Amino acid sequence: MMIPEGFLGGVLVVWYLLTAGSLIFLIWDLWTNTPSMWVMKLAWILIVLYTGPIGLFVFLISCRQPLPDTHDRFIDSHWKQSVGSLMHCVAGDATGIILAAGIASVLQVPSGIDLIMEYTTAFVFGLFIFQALFMKSMMGGDYFKAVKKTFFAETVCMNMVMVGMIPIMAILRSRLSEGRDPDNLLFWGIAGFAAIVGGIMAYPINSWMVGKGLKHGMMTASSGMMSMSHHDHAPKDISFSYKFLVVVFTALILLLAILITSRFVHFRF
Repeated sequence: MMIPEGFLGGVLVVWYLLTAGSLIFLIWDLWTNTPSMWVMKLAWILIVLYTGPIGLFVFLISCRQPLPDTHDRFIDSHWKQSVGSLMHCVAGDATGIILAAGIASVLQVPSGIDLIMEYTTAFVFGLFIFQALFMKSMMGGDYFKAVKKTFFAETVCMNMVMVGMIPIMAILRSRLSEGRDPDNLLFWGIAGFAAIVGGIMAYPINSWMVGKGLKHGMMTASSGMMSMSHHDHAPKDISFSYKFLVVVFTALILLLAILITSRFVHFRF
């Protein structure tokens, strides 16, 4: 793994040393203290891998139980439920985006094709793994029903994650040539920064969906059984047309983000 020269390289080395320590603590805690479901454990590991100490801080204040048998009460507030909803969304989408960006860089595909690859891969990872698998047990083990039920949530959440990640990754990688190489630490630094911004942009829509019962919040697992906070409730009666307008709204915001980015980056096809 190549390290950029100068101050930036030093900052990245320190950051990823802190990230390694954060991951070690997180994994230890998830397997010895905090009773999270396996999909949520995977999500937190990926989040901290991408966002380092920042991701660990969010875990500590929103998910880590302070005392045994207190997880249900600790994660009870709406904002913590919304963080739980956000985490597995960002974990899946960011993984797809970063994977596609790495492949596109290796294959040296045009930037416009790279953008399409990132969107498609993020949607596949987000929907079929981190959304549907997470909801499968709530759908009586019916995976395809879980895919259908989570399609709306994944679409609007992914659009907002992309709103944050596309400008950061495209602009910085166009300005810093080393940031286009997956063998360079700068590539991962840019990807991590983009994931943080993507999470910030996607939090409001996740908070709205949790409040409307359109998406589950933070969950816990105790003695092999899944438990949900009382904030999780049956979805409110929201029409298909209303959901469609929300999808269009997030898609327009994403389009605006792409148009703004195109003023700094020439997307070639």
